[in-house]
Amino acid sequence: MTSRHLPRAAIAGCVLVILAAVGVVLLRREASSSQDAPSAASGTSAQAVSSAAPTGTAPSAPSTHKDGPREQIPMPGCWEGLLELDKSASLDSLRAALAEAIGANDRFLAEYLKERLTEVVGNDAARGLQLVEWAAAANGPETSLYLEALKAAPAVRNPAVAERLLKLGEDKRAQIATRAAALDTLETQHRFTPESIQRLKAIAMDVDADSAAWLATRTLGRVMKEDYERTGNYASYWKELLDIGQTSKDLAVRQLALEMPSYSNPLLDSDSVDQLAELMKKDPDRQVREMSAFRLARTEDPKKALEAYRSAFDTEPSICVRFAMMLYALRAAGADALPLAAEFARKDPRLQQDYVDFKELYAAGTVDWARIWMNKKEYHECVVEEGAPHE
Repeated sequence: MTSRHLPRAAIAGCVLVILAAVGVVLLRREASSSQDAPSAASGTSAQAVSSAAPTGTAPSAPSTHKDGPREQIPMPGCWEGLLELDKSASLDSLRAALAEAIGANDRFLAEYLKERLTEVVGNDAARGLQLVEWAAAANGPETSLYLEALKAAPAVRNPAVAERLLKLGEDKRAQIATRAAALDTLETQHRFTPESIQRLKAIAMDVDADSAAWLATRTLGRVMKEDYERTGNYASYWKELLDIGQTSKDLAVRQLALEMPSYSNPLLDSDSVDQLAELMKKDPDRQVREMSAFRLARTEDPKKALEAYRSAFDTEPSICVRFAMMLYALRAAGADALPLAAEFARKDPRLQQDYVDFKELYAAGTVDWARIWMNKKEYHECVVEEGAPHE
């Protein structure tokens, strides 16, 4: 399980990043307020930016202010030549500096240069396409940094840029990590055309695509959420995600495909209930059956969902999936599902206390599902650790 406490090294790294960023901002302000003063960094090149270590804290000279001594705050350390690079930043100069920062293993400078790339690209489609081409030709961290810079720029939603990213995600000659990074960048889109949905589905279904298949599935789901929140459209995405969940040979991809509607929570149509009911009955993986039970709880036809739970309960071998059927039946129909929960408890005494808890919560006047779940005690060990066998 993931710790809730950040490692000390991570906290220290965050502090250093903030200090470095503050140093750059202060340098910019100082430069703008004293344009007639000679620049200490004049004549430096992009090479000096990355090859030199941070210069440390600037000394505090004594003040001769007319009103007496004045406190001076030491400047945080910065990089030699960075101010000059900032003044005339271009894609090419930032690319050269970024390459040298990566070579020097200076992750703080590399992060800053990535953000400057985002600013320089802006809404310019040609510059966005240039970053994709550099990412496609690069290896290792450069690929990720170019595409992360593009992901934060408005140009990422230009149709030509989106198409190039999709082609890179499809390219079986490219490294899997490069394809995955391109697909991750593509999740910034507001909508996908039917053709793009089919192309992403093809990647998701490719047994040789490895992490790119997983990323294609997640990208479909995240853009579905964006499109649904903007226009109410989810059906064209969900149809393909449900098919992926039913037919993919990759268990992680199947689980993710069924999970993705959770982030927008549309009410599923009656046809989806039939397909999910079949998955809940027949899928060999416990977690897929649980996820199917979860999905059934958000439907336009709660009565049909309750019948699906009732039909699958008797043949279900896992107490965890049986509990999920009780739990999500109540989510689907609220207190109206208590008779079904009582039936499940009679059939499997291990669920008796669960039924009593739910009955008491509803009797106390609680109707909001989040509060029902938050106030419910857990009696079953159903968390599957990563790598552990599934029932």
